[in-house]
Amino acid sequence: MTPDIDQLLKIARDAGKVVLDIYYDAEKSEEVEFKADDSPLTLADKASNDLIVAKLKSLTPDIPVMSEEEIHVSYDERKNWEYFWCVDPLDGTKEFINRNGEFTINIALVRNRIPVLGVIYIPVSDTIYYATQETGGWKIDSEGNKTALKVDKNSTDWISVGSRSHAAPEETEVLARYPVVKKIAIGSSLKFCLLAEGLAHIYFRQNPTMEWDTAAGQAILTLSGGQMTTLNGEPFLYNKVSLVNGSFICGAQYVTLHKGE
Repeated sequence: MTPDIDQLLKIARDAGKVVLDIYYDAEKSEEVEFKADDSPLTLADKASNDLIVAKLKSLTPDIPVMSEEEIHVSYDERKNWEYFWCVDPLDGTKEFINRNGEFTINIALVRNRIPVLGVIYIPVSDTIYYATQETGGWKIDSEGNKTALKVDKNSTDWISVGSRSHAAPEETEVLARYPVVKKIAIGSSLKFCLLAEGLAHIYFRQNPTMEWDTAAGQAILTLSGGQMTTLNGEPFLYNKVSLVNGSFICGAQYVTLHKGE
């Protein structure tokens, strides 16, 4: 089953409008709380979450929603889910606070632990990336121009992408094993978008992420011809006992880092 993609794109854009209303309001944009893990939480996180969750529940009442800002159900309850929505209502909260525009809205549909649909919306540039198993990957810019996404598997000079806010020293060591000639630091799930669009070739992440940080990006990347695996080349799966992701590596081509290499 694939929910209507146009309705999902509208949900993402509607959430983006809510986020931008707060982003461009000097007082509201500065209201920041901190969660138990010291990660920031803005009014935009809350407002976007409320809108997305409500609309997904209305669109697909039989599909549960897992969101960063929702109370997480126990593993005993969710372990038998065939489908679920995996949502990050504001990915790149630090980028939002730093006002560099590199934040996104991520919506993914996961089936049997694998993302099969992804939507990533960039509110500041009014650009949306999406992919489904039926359509493959697409980008729609602010002018409404629609472009098919396809990873670049032919380049011998690679561009790597990495986190602007969460880089780890181990990443430099790993990337040295590949023909990387340029590195780009960028926030949120935009890293997956650059890979899917053929503008970058490899993304290695050492530091932990959460399932909602990667699900939409993984769907868009893999459905545009790319790969995302664990460091041992195993499938990168969701709805785990712990929602914390381990390290992963993404590539336009199949890339893997086996222990002992």
